[in-house]
Amino acid sequence: MTVDIEIICIGNELLIGKIQNTNAHWLAIKATQLGAIVRRITVIQDNIPDIAAAINEAKARNPQFIITTGGLGPTFDDMTLQGVAAALNRPIEVSFVALEMVKQRTIQYLKKRRLPTEVEMTPPRVKMARFPKGTEPVTNPVGSAPGLRVDMGATVLFVLPGVPIEMEAIFTETIEPLIADMVGESVFCQRSLFVEDIFESRLAPLIDMVMKDNVGVYIKSHPIRSESKPHLELHLTICSDQKNNPSEKLNKAAKEIATLIESSGGRVVVEP
Repeated sequence: MTVDIEIICIGNELLIGKIQNTNAHWLAIKATQLGAIVRRITVIQDNIPDIAAAINEAKARNPQFIITTGGLGPTFDDMTLQGVAAALNRPIEVSFVALEMVKQRTIQYLKKRRLPTEVEMTPPRVKMARFPKGTEPVTNPVGSAPGLRVDMGATVLFVLPGVPIEMEAIFTETIEPLIADMVGESVFCQRSLFVEDIFESRLAPLIDMVMKDNVGVYIKSHPIRSESKPHLELHLTICSDQKNNPSEKLNKAAKEIATLIESSGGRVVVEP
């Protein structure tokens, strides 16, 4: 079945260009490889109204999954849990399950460094366990801040940390199996052709023709910097049920576009 995903990345540092949004890039690749469709990626500030609005706007489009990243830490500007509570119109309270997760992760951290393991649950540590009422903490295998899951009707919301290694670990352990199970037999296939000696404007009608002949195949041209002559990448993709032989469809489209390019005076550097 078609599985739609929306990604919401939270952090002022993303919007001012302080750091690159590698989380969105990684999640988009992983979700697409699983056969899901990323419908939208949104980047917002660390503030409660924007977080709540972004979640509710995504929910109104009825994706199967909404995944947020960022804002689960102990500092004052980590407001994602409060934003989720506002979106759900629920009070926020200490989750004793999440609190135990924070405590145990802290003990593990101290043990690794051979430090005393008596843990004081300071306000910043407790903050990471203040969840919207009725939501489910998700184990963070490598960090202190638990993730969160909440079922919103037909949509499942997952709230993940912004630290890439933590986000990736939770996704791989908890979310990836759910997406794979829901996608079923659907697979994503891709391949690239590299083309020279033909301008993108001349290539455009050829792409349209091949896409019409090969329903389900999407072809995107990407100009590559060249000093003296046109050089482009053609990226061909398809997402379809395995029984429909998507890889064969992709190969057929690749051969067709290559033939048209050659007959138009272009040259395919990587053969289909």
